[in-house]
Amino acid sequence: MLSPMQVFALENEIQAVDQDTEVTLSFPCKSALLMEASTGKVLFEQNADEALPPASVTKVMTLLLVMEAIADGRLHYEDAVTTSAHACSMGGSQIYLKEGEQMSVEDMLKSVVIASANDAAVALAEHIAGTEEAFVAQMNRRAAELGMQNTHFENTNGLDDTTSEHLTSARDIAIMSRALLSHEKIKEYSSIWMDTIRDGAFGLTNTNRLVRFYRGATGLKTGSTAKAGFCVSASATREGMELICVIMGAESRDIRNASATALLDWGFSNYAVYCAPKVTLEPIRVLGGVRAECCVATEDFRDVMSKNDAKRMQYVTEVPKTLSAPVQKGDVIGKVTYQLDGKTVGEARILADESVEKIGFGELLLRVLARMSAV
Repeated sequence: MLSPMQVFALENEIQAVDQDTEVTLSFPCKSALLMEASTGKVLFEQNADEALPPASVTKVMTLLLVMEAIADGRLHYEDAVTTSAHACSMGGSQIYLKEGEQMSVEDMLKSVVIASANDAAVALAEHIAGTEEAFVAQMNRRAAELGMQNTHFENTNGLDDTTSEHLTSARDIAIMSRALLSHEKIKEYSSIWMDTIRDGAFGLTNTNRLVRFYRGATGLKTGSTAKAGFCVSASATREGMELICVIMGAESRDIRNASATALLDWGFSNYAVYCAPKVTLEPIRVLGGVRAECCVATEDFRDVMSKNDAKRMQYVTEVPKTLSAPVQKGDVIGKVTYQLDGKTVGEARILADESVEKIGFGELLLRVLARMSAV
């Protein structure tokens, strides 16, 4: 186990790295990954595809299904959830629900997000799907839909059991965390440090210390068991860029938190969101149209890259000299190719910004006659 001084040294060592330094980052954990949330671009990975026990980080998927049920109207924050005997039998982190106790979806949701309550996670799962087993089947289906290739869930909360099949990977955790963060409401809960339920009688303290001590932290979920070690999916936003940092299998809470802090700091220090400036193009001549020209517009282009690369981005436009009517607004006219050192980084479409109908015979005849009379 690292001493506090070694943890401090780890943070400083990683913070000292910049994008011009040839270095292979390494963290004292079984796997790690850093992803930019808006694009899904992976900025760093270490053994990111090994299937490992995730402990309570499992609840990212549980929470995703809860938020999707709310978004679909199948579940409401004010709905009352009744606790079953199975739900209140959970060990580990809990809010000590009693069989038959009722609590609102919102309070149970807060309890899972903030305090990692295993009993509340099961109660919500049963409320949505009828049984925990049925909910777990939904979790695995959703994982497959998201392209999580190294994941198999056995329960809703990540508690160790007699099997070793409850597994996921750092990459898969980042994928489901990104999906969860698309529900902006979740951040209202995951960024809370302390709160209460049961009319103020029961206190909740966030298991994720980064929420209190890391600038820009927005969540998301910690976990630890004997099998999993110490894990976290940490999210943070600075200067318009949102990062997701996954640490799995650290030996202690301090190592987990120091590794997450260092990896997030490295990401924010070295990368930025590149939003391409608007490309202004002249209208394009239209042949056979009721108007002679058509205005065009470019789609937005956004990518994540090193801060040095962002300064050297260039672009090339490809548009025809003329168009043939009819032209419909939204038609793809051409493209903008964004390049770095001559290599293509990405493309954005150039679209017709208005419709131009084909000229009719009668109007064409009138135009010809008008030109003849003007001679």
